[in-house]
Amino acid sequence: MTATHGANPLRDAADRRLPRIAGPSGLVIFGVTGDLSRKKLMPAVYDLANRGLLPPGFSLVGYARREWQDEDFAQEVHDAVKAHARTPFREEVWQQLIQGMRFVPGDFDDDQAFENLKSTIEDLDKVQGTGGNFAFYLSVPPKFFPKVVKQLKKHGLADQKDGWRRAVIEKPFGHDLTSAQELNKVVHEVFPSNEVFRIDHYLGKETVQNILALRFANTLFEPVWNRSYVDHVQITMAEDIGIGGRAGYYDGIGAARDVIQNHLLQLLALTAMEEPASFDADALAAEKTKVLGAVRLPHDLGKDTVFGQYTAGWQGGEKAVGYLEEDGIDPKSNTDTYAAVKVEIDNRRWAGVPFYLRTGKRLGRRVTEIAVVFQRAPHSPFDHTATEELGHNALVIRVQPDEGVTMRFGSKVPGTAMEVRDVSMDFAYGESFTESSPEAYERLLLDVLLGDSNLFPRTEEVELSWKILDPIERHWDKRGKPAQYESGTWGPVEADEMLARHGRSWRRP
Repeated sequence: MTATHGANPLRDAADRRLPRIAGPSGLVIFGVTGDLSRKKLMPAVYDLANRGLLPPGFSLVGYARREWQDEDFAQEVHDAVKAHARTPFREEVWQQLIQGMRFVPGDFDDDQAFENLKSTIEDLDKVQGTGGNFAFYLSVPPKFFPKVVKQLKKHGLADQKDGWRRAVIEKPFGHDLTSAQELNKVVHEVFPSNEVFRIDHYLGKETVQNILALRFANTLFEPVWNRSYVDHVQITMAEDIGIGGRAGYYDGIGAARDVIQNHLLQLLALTAMEEPASFDADALAAEKTKVLGAVRLPHDLGKDTVFGQYTAGWQGGEKAVGYLEEDGIDPKSNTDTYAAVKVEIDNRRWAGVPFYLRTGKRLGRRVTEIAVVFQRAPHSPFDHTATEELGHNALVIRVQPDEGVTMRFGSKVPGTAMEVRDVSMDFAYGESFTESSPEAYERLLLDVLLGDSNLFPRTEEVELSWKILDPIERHWDKRGKPAQYESGTWGPVEADEMLARHGRSWRRP
């Protein structure tokens, strides 16, 4: 019952020009009253409908502990769409979408509520023509994943006999390798592996997908994309905000588990992987798995990993409190709000090339980027005084917020003297394409409905990522106190020292 999409989106462009439209289907969102649902999922559903990518009878069911009627839920969706949708509000689209909206109140251990959910889905099959095809989106804290999945099995909601049923799981996928394996076991006892979709919203971003196009649709980059020319790679996800109201989730999880284990290791895999035989889900997963399996941790975790915690400082001209002063945070917490690690990849292409991954909150600005920094020219005929400002060539893929690609290289300064200086050549998505990029959740929700798992991490990828991170976390637990850095800066001085020991420095985005 699962759709397969083996066509190469880079080589079979003519086929890809046709819009991919979901067939008869519906979406059930558990935890529908949360921020993710309100700010991302509901608006994404509307935007897909507005673009004509959902079937006329598409159905949206909310499940939460609210004593709402269907019309209360519809109003909630309406308000979320008005506030956060990417495309303009159109009354005719809304009126069609509202016909398939239902709400089921209940707790996750409420058997009667799950029976009501089953009846609601059966009714939508008859009224809306959903064909028995439903995806269950678990927009709930990870501790509830097993309970919801077991309830779906208990009440026959995961049965595939009358149509497809799929589970959509938000990160984090466990909090270490053991918990991830336990979660995978529970989920796969209920849903086939090809019907489990693990959401990493970064993989839905256009610029992340463009890594594949940049590398494999051009002859310009691939010949130098290896240890013979690359000095090192930096992958950064920096945020300029604190934890906000997420203390209950964030404390005890930290930056490394929240970002490095999923987002940054996925970006590393896409950056370092070999060209897949095709661009279907199996081929992509095979190459990413090879890379993650070849990742080697540094011999000295004390010198080549850093975890930090922000203190009070200034952010955007305003005073910012430290992490330990945030509401709901234990004043003795050692949770990391900054993490930086050095890893290498033991294969022929990348042997000896360090990959530096860093993430943090309350940093200088919000930015996510991949910087491939090349080696210096082996010989320079220029006088050293003419090139004193010349650095390494670099190719920088900007994932957010200014999506695009920058190339840095040396160029002669106008004038009679031979003076060479670094310059940048920039490609920006917003200036080169008239089409606006869909939000990541638009792309990912549509892929779920189509059964296209290209952009979703597989079980092996998740478990390999935890195998990389777990030893680092255990080392940090033994060290105790994290390094300190002021809000508004670029992290602890220890992180700068980590690169300086190898004659390198962090980019300042």
